[in-house]
Amino acid sequence: MESMFRVLVAGMVLLASSPVAGQRISGELRLEVTDPQGGAVKANCKIVGQATGVERTFQTDEFGRSVVRALPPGRYELVVSSDGFAPLSDAIEIRSQLPLEHRVTLQLSRLSSTIEVTEEVDTLLDPLRTAQYLPRELLEDRPASAPGRSVIGLVNTQPGWLLEANGVLHPRGSEYDVQYVVDGIPLYDNRSPAFAQSVDLGEYQSVNVRTSGYPAEFGLKLGGVIEIASGEDARRGLHGAASFQSGSFANRGGSLSLGYNHGRTTAGISGEAMATHRYLDPPVEENYTNRGSGGAVSGTFERLWSNADRTRFYAYRRDTRFMVPNELLQEMAGQRQDRSVGETLGQISHTHIFSPRIMGQFRTMVRDTSVELWSNPFSTPILPAQNRGFREGYFAGSISAQYGHHELKAGGEGLFTSIHEDLSFHIVAYRLGPVRVFDGDIPQDFRFSDSARGRTGSGFVQDSWRIGRFNLNAGVRFDHYRLVEAGNAWSPRLGAAFDVPHAGLVLRASYDRVFQIPAMENILLASSDRVGNLGGEGGFLPLLPSRGNFVETGFSKSLSNHVRIDGSWYRRRFENFADDSLLLNTGVSFPISFSEATIRGTEAKIEVRSLGPFSGEVSYTNMIGIGKLPVAGGLFLGNNADELLAGTGVFPISQDQRNTLRTRLRVQVHPRVWFAFAASYNSGLPFEVEGIAKQQFIEQQYGARIMSKVNFERGRIHPSASLDLSVGVDLVRTDKLKVRLQADGFNLANRLNLINFAGVFSGTAVDASRNFAVRLRTEF
Repeated sequence: MESMFRVLVAGMVLLASSPVAGQRISGELRLEVTDPQGGAVKANCKIVGQATGVERTFQTDEFGRSVVRALPPGRYELVVSSDGFAPLSDAIEIRSQLPLEHRVTLQLSRLSSTIEVTEEVDTLLDPLRTAQYLPRELLEDRPASAPGRSVIGLVNTQPGWLLEANGVLHPRGSEYDVQYVVDGIPLYDNRSPAFAQSVDLGEYQSVNVRTSGYPAEFGLKLGGVIEIASGEDARRGLHGAASFQSGSFANRGGSLSLGYNHGRTTAGISGEAMATHRYLDPPVEENYTNRGSGGAVSGTFERLWSNADRTRFYAYRRDTRFMVPNELLQEMAGQRQDRSVGETLGQISHTHIFSPRIMGQFRTMVRDTSVELWSNPFSTPILPAQNRGFREGYFAGSISAQYGHHELKAGGEGLFTSIHEDLSFHIVAYRLGPVRVFDGDIPQDFRFSDSARGRTGSGFVQDSWRIGRFNLNAGVRFDHYRLVEAGNAWSPRLGAAFDVPHAGLVLRASYDRVFQIPAMENILLASSDRVGNLGGEGGFLPLLPSRGNFVETGFSKSLSNHVRIDGSWYRRRFENFADDSLLLNTGVSFPISFSEATIRGTEAKIEVRSLGPFSGEVSYTNMIGIGKLPVAGGLFLGNNADELLAGTGVFPISQDQRNTLRTRLRVQVHPRVWFAFAASYNSGLPFEVEGIAKQQFIEQQYGARIMSKVNFERGRIHPSASLDLSVGVDLVRTDKLKVRLQADGFNLANRLNLINFAGVFSGTAVDASRNFAVRLRTEF
């Protein structure tokens, strides 16, 4: 199997080379532009969907035709112009994955240059919108990010998402239940920087996030879905883009992509590299031993065989090496711990249009991921070592059909996984000062090694249809999961939206039944009963899949064609609520689950799109999350296991941040110059530390300034806040060359912000101090 895997990936890499695929749920526009006599017109075109975050420019060919792919369902404004003809603005609506044939007839030019409007076009308020689509402007102007966090930082600006230590995203209180969908392929493992090098946004053209109203084709990880898609690059011939970034903490990075488009064939290759002195969020201000470096190469090849068939190949290789940041006592002892992550992926997708009303899509993917951890002899109080990895094979197929007002889709997918784990540790010190770190009956040396194979099969059927002002979505999904444990589930989904055009109002409601598989990081050890061997007592509980019921109600209200207000209320109820536990501050985590959890909250957002020189948004989230013992899975040492495995109490989950505020204002002060101001506020996460002696020891570990940022009476971290500033200048802007210089400043008040503190499950982490970055980007 190993040799076959390597041959398949190698073959994909040879075939690969600018991404041109679409989102998992997206359609395409097939445009034809003619004159009044029916002759072909070569025209300049622009399509804008404010609700879907789409803004693209393209040209028709000598036959007056063009194809625009990866368009999320929704309303769009299409603007078409050509020399000698009057410009025209038209409204179109993408409702399904089936291609939309649209013909535009341009009239001969009049003395007036006013655009002819066939009907009023409002693309900001859209009853078809089921996700938060990030506007293209936000992707282009995004601030420089720490290495591996370009997607993560952008998603964290949206309501309902919380960024915890080391770039771990929590959608609506969920832990490790984030699903990435990259050009239609789902990735279910942890994609935070400590586990995998994040996808570089420079390769992709659109990002949307979902936290409710999931179509039935989404499953297995549904705390939140991040969908990243390549847009079609209509530029002919050789073209490319390059980006170079430098900033505080010796952050350096660069990327280069080259693409070639000729006729029906598109190919491209891209590479990136980075180095930094602050890769993870350190436990102390001094930022000890925190260097990291990495790189990646990827390629694509796409062929449009005919108007009915299109095939795409994509492959990449990513590698990252970084150090585990030390606490004060570990730095004094001379500790050094290093980690590495490597991943190879190859995928093939094919689309076939059987008829104007029926289309099929087929995808397959193979992936290999490896993770290592090693320590020097001065590591304290524990010396760990790890070598783990997994291989994954994925295939999926679906059929989409249009029948009257119905948009039908059915399909299935299979996931085959092979996992191996090897973890060992040696306890160097049972006590540090007056505090006992480990119970005396925990063995000094421990070793675990195992491997396993798993499989998951899923099938779904869904329908979307319009009845007057109602838009209804309904579906059902079946999942079968088997790895260390097994489970089956039927998951019905229902969503509805009611459009009130004269009031500029859309009302929404949804119900999602979800079935979520445990995290695969160290799942074999977490599912093995080692409690008695590690100094604990009590019955070990198996790590089972999570099951939940999500409900949401909400609204969208447009105040004009440029301002929209969104609000929602939600409640999530779980059995076997997924979380994780850390082995001290090593970064090695183990999946766990609590017997039950309930999360509820409200979210509000005001968004301004292109109101004169201004654009921006402000969002607020209020959330309460309560979990219930006992705990299943994990790796708990000594008496910790007794309390967690046999407990029955309730507690705030580690992601229970009650209030979160995000805001951003962008001002276009000159056609080539813009400023953006951003601010954030977090009310603080919970923690638990017992005993004066332990508090004194923690101060020795982290320092007095860290201790000043926690409230021991409330068991909460003090609120954190940040004020950021960005400025961008277009140095060159022509049809063939664009050069932009952007400078960003973060945490300008230089506030000490604590992310996590001394938690059994989350450890301690400090946010970055005042820092700056400069980025130069060019397109040619």
